[in-house]
Amino acid sequence: MLPAARTAEKKSGLAYWAQRVLEECDKAAQDFAPDPVHDLRVAIRRCRSMADGFMSVDPDPAWKQMKKLAKPLFSALGELRDMQVMDEWVQRLSEESDPVRHTLLDALRSKEDELKAAAQHALHAFDRKRWSELNLHLARRTGRVPMEGPVFQHLALERWIDAYALHRQAMRNRSQTGYHQLRIGIKRFRYTLENFLPQRHGKWAKDLRDLQDDLGEVHDLDVLRAILRAHTAIPPAEVARWQARITSERQKRLDLYRQKMLGKDSLWQVWRAELPRGVDLERAAMLKLRTWASFLDPDFRRTQRVTRLALQLYDGLAKQKLAGADPGQRRILEAAAMVHEVGRRKGTNGHRKRALRLLDKLKPPLGWTAEDLRATGAVARFHRGALPGQTSSYFVGVAVKRRSGLLLLAGILRLANAFDDGNGSQVRSLAVERRDGVLLIYANGLGQPGPAAERLARARHLLETTCRLPILLRPVSVPPRRRRRSPAPPATRKPKRTSA
Repeated sequence: MLPAARTAEKKSGLAYWAQRVLEECDKAAQDFAPDPVHDLRVAIRRCRSMADGFMSVDPDPAWKQMKKLAKPLFSALGELRDMQVMDEWVQRLSEESDPVRHTLLDALRSKEDELKAAAQHALHAFDRKRWSELNLHLARRTGRVPMEGPVFQHLALERWIDAYALHRQAMRNRSQTGYHQLRIGIKRFRYTLENFLPQRHGKWAKDLRDLQDDLGEVHDLDVLRAILRAHTAIPPAEVARWQARITSERQKRLDLYRQKMLGKDSLWQVWRAELPRGVDLERAAMLKLRTWASFLDPDFRRTQRVTRLALQLYDGLAKQKLAGADPGQRRILEAAAMVHEVGRRKGTNGHRKRALRLLDKLKPPLGWTAEDLRATGAVARFHRGALPGQTSSYFVGVAVKRRSGLLLLAGILRLANAFDDGNGSQVRSLAVERRDGVLLIYANGLGQPGPAAERLARARHLLETTCRLPILLRPVSVPPRRRRRSPAPPATRKPKRTSA
């Protein structure tokens, strides 16, 4: 049993639901009745939806392995559950004396028996031991991303945006596929809240569940209508009668959906109002990148120190008019500093190129573009090693007019990285001053000349080139104040001679 999986106080989290899957497997195996099948699918879906959420920030391959392990069983149960739901609908829509009812039920139950056998085979093939091992490993990782935090608020907003786009599409084309995709979008949004933002889910749960149920029943009725059309033994007049009933029930549920979800005061706007925007969204996007990097970087504490120094350098250069006061540029530098060591998870050889490839596969956070991530990767790529040029292949995908600015950022990161050798020699803070055609960088914590001096001399070259100024490093905390010249004493006036 997974540790702390079943408690009366907290029936949530990956450990709880992973253990719940094993328990529901035993219940479903008895006769694959509708309720146990439904409960088992819910438990598996909860684990899979949590995996989807964490995979956006945690690249551990065990998340994909867990989803893949459960997929055959989940799919087999889904097909069986569909037949059971169709059985329930046929009984709801007809009287006992209806001849079509018995024809449909006979066909559905015959198919259900086949699907129960397939589900039994999938359940027997399900590797419970491996399931427990994977989820024990993954449950330990989930605590690194706090519930209700900005990372999951960002994820919920992504789900909201996806679902809202599907809503608009469904309202335009009003197709069966459109409504089905909309239901899936709302379901994903609901599960994200349920798993990661329980406070918001507590307020919105009833509406979300009702909407999902309404659209789910619309889909069920569409499936039943297709089954009815395909059944050649049913007379056309009877088919038309059932089609009319199905259309009526379907329209009732679509009307309920439209009442809640159209207009300025729709639930879409209620939900959006409590998800991040503006500065909060920018902070959440950066924190998502930071969290992703922390899972890959073997020494993320050092990376945080380098990031702090890089931003101090940038702000100091901006005050000296050597870097533009551009929040976008500063954001790229901060992100590049945070991710510059993500390639070290698989060793140091080629880690800079590996970091760039990892970023290329990453979905841009909200407010970011693929070009922004490419620029971030290019800056991170040159935090050490070979010097870049504006025509470097690593800048492909970045507008030419941005490249000179990225060279400056790479120079800043290169020097900031050299200030922290990771062996206890740490520069705590930096200050910048421009004087007499020289750029002075005051480093609080810089040691005496030695091996570090040679490393810093090499690292500052790119920044010297981009700033077009020589750089001198000084081991002091703050720039010394310039002495003010004392004003000259007032000249004494000689008394004028008066003529006799």
